[in-house]
Amino acid sequence: MNRTLDKLRRRGPRLAFVATALLVAAGLSAPAALAADDYTQSVTQLSSTQVQLNFIPTTPALYVDVHYTGVPGLGQQNVRMTNSSGTWRTTVGGLSSGNVLDYWFTYEKSGPQYDTPHFSYTVGGGSTAVAAPTFSPPGGTYSSAQTVTISSATAGATIRYTVDGSTPTASSTLYSGPISVPNSRTVNAIALKSGMTTSPVSSASYTIGTQAGCPTQSDTPNFGPNVRIFDPSMSAATIQAQLDTDFTNQKDTLTAQFAERRVAHLFKPGTYGVHDNVGFYTSVAGLGQNPGDVVINGDITVDAFNASDNGVALQNFWRSAENMAVNPSSGNDRWAVAQAAPFRRMDIRGGLQLYPASYGYASGGYIADSKVSGQAASVSQQQWYTRDSALGSWNGGVWNMVFSGTSGAPANTFPNPPETTLATTPVSRDVPYLYVDGTGKYRVFLPSLRTNASGPSWASGSTPGTSAPMSQFYVVKSGDTAASINNALAAGCNLFFTPGIYHLNQTLNVTRANTTILGIGYPTLVPDNGVNAMQVSDVDGVRLKGLLFDAGTTNSQALLTVGQSGSSANHAANPTTVQDVFFRIGGQIAGKATNSLIVNSANTIIDHIWAWRADHGNAGTVGWTVNTADTGLVVNGANVLATGLFVEHYQKYQVIWNGQGGRTIFFQNEMPYDVPNQASWNAPSGVAGYAAYKVASNVTSHEAWGLGSYCFFDTNPAVSSYHAFEVPNTSGVRFHSLLTVSLNYRGTITHVINDTGGVTPSGTVPVNVVNYP
Repeated sequence: MNRTLDKLRRRGPRLAFVATALLVAAGLSAPAALAADDYTQSVTQLSSTQVQLNFIPTTPALYVDVHYTGVPGLGQQNVRMTNSSGTWRTTVGGLSSGNVLDYWFTYEKSGPQYDTPHFSYTVGGGSTAVAAPTFSPPGGTYSSAQTVTISSATAGATIRYTVDGSTPTASSTLYSGPISVPNSRTVNAIALKSGMTTSPVSSASYTIGTQAGCPTQSDTPNFGPNVRIFDPSMSAATIQAQLDTDFTNQKDTLTAQFAERRVAHLFKPGTYGVHDNVGFYTSVAGLGQNPGDVVINGDITVDAFNASDNGVALQNFWRSAENMAVNPSSGNDRWAVAQAAPFRRMDIRGGLQLYPASYGYASGGYIADSKVSGQAASVSQQQWYTRDSALGSWNGGVWNMVFSGTSGAPANTFPNPPETTLATTPVSRDVPYLYVDGTGKYRVFLPSLRTNASGPSWASGSTPGTSAPMSQFYVVKSGDTAASINNALAAGCNLFFTPGIYHLNQTLNVTRANTTILGIGYPTLVPDNGVNAMQVSDVDGVRLKGLLFDAGTTNSQALLTVGQSGSSANHAANPTTVQDVFFRIGGQIAGKATNSLIVNSANTIIDHIWAWRADHGNAGTVGWTVNTADTGLVVNGANVLATGLFVEHYQKYQVIWNGQGGRTIFFQNEMPYDVPNQASWNAPSGVAGYAAYKVASNVTSHEAWGLGSYCFFDTNPAVSSYHAFEVPNTSGVRFHSLLTVSLNYRGTITHVINDTGGVTPSGTVPVNVVNYP
């Protein structure tokens, strides 16, 4: 690449545009486009003197420039195009019939920018594109249902449309007259005419009825058959029998890991003498306002329970413990888990063992807002992250143990021993949680935002925050559909998801600021027919907690999107939080999704997610061409913070960070196991393999601490990745405490970050980089 252009591109879209114009003037160009399927382009003749140039990138672009000649009296023009819902457009005037436009595009894709070939268009002749549809009334917020008219400026064009979030095609519903929009939804449309190029997709999002307020719900709701509610007046034997029955059903790694059963154990305030072994898809939580309101004289335990586990806890996924005090029966509680198993708001009055009784491996976990009076011991855990907590002491560290805002944490000594410690967490907000007030009514507590936090939020007695009655929550249970859930959202309700599996034939639209969506017992959202599962508008204060998105068998473009493309509002005072939200591609079903999570809203807090393209699962649900998925996380918003980021096995970049001012504290990754050969897995830049964590080349401010990426190219150990972390070489982009490992020497990673750090050796030995640059 031209060295001068490379320096300019690192300084953002505006200078990139200047660089493009200078290069074009000098007869130089950016790299050629990767492939035609990177984009579609078209020309729409608007009048006898005007045409519209359209460009739709397959991957959302930060900028698109168009260059053209052929306007009488003008030389070459270089114009920054305008983005409209993913379609970039520019109008060219001053034309006459017979004028020939020569035009080409320069577009950003995941950091680098590329040039397309030249295209030609003759004004008033040849094939033209149909004018894009328009909507009346336009998208927006309305107090009641709307009747929407769709039209195209091209005479004789037909229109096809969808209302479920999917992209319309020539076989979608034919528009024949005004359509009713009774509740919140997005209408997408295309216009077609024989002999002409199909129009770009037009979109209009309608929010209906949010001004009315949520119809009053019950303050003592029926949570359905999968929620067990225990009261201290019940006998210990009765409670224990129910716990044991549920554990028997949820225990086995071979039969329960991808089963459909979901369950929650909720303990009302009081003291209990029980032992709760926690299996798959099980949430255990206290219903007090603070952890000490529910006391367990016994244990809340996860171990390597099954003979098939062979003494390791590498597959102990999808289970949680929250908001209780535990007096362990042996002096130590055991929580030997891997991914997607949060341990929050727990008061352990003794020690906490994060490893199996057999001392076998576990692959990484997460603690937040908790207190352990004794020693927390990781022993055989590969990586671990502890946030805003208090520990008596800590023992252990295999590859990288990360702490922020945690008293009793070890000193920052990475890599020997491999401990990464930050004194505070820059921004955090504890999760919303269900509790019972003094009158027996259910409420949801909404903790306040904290900056430079240290220690549990409840360390002084109670967590600061506000409380919302269950009368403002719609309880989602078996039998609910996407339509009924969207109706509740449109009416102004928050959502409380009970344990279950929910198939969605339309996108769930979260459009109201300060909406809380809280799940217990791993409620699982499955998009059908290729719709995107959930879209959150670019508004303040949305809280998402405790959801599992499981990709459907028809590819979705994204499972969860926060903010619309191009969102730019500042939400620093009241950000959206995505907490204990997990994504799965394959495993239970042969799922497909291009992206799992896209974050467009600024200041979003991503607090403990596991985005997982399954490497194992039910028969027929896993394979390189079966459970397909490009990227786990794409961040386009500015000043986004990730605390506890687990992303694994995606087929291209695991994480793409395009937004300025991003920060990550703790990242755990495994590259895809099943790459068939090197030729099928080379990055667009031409280097071997895709980086696990890519910061776009135009980003000038980004910082990350405590990152690990592992390779295990089991299908073909000859495969390699040039580097695990790909970042711009600029002083504002800084990485600390990062490592790579080749597991059992199945393939190699040549460098840790850019060209720094050696090749992964045999023996499952890490290669460490303390700071970069």
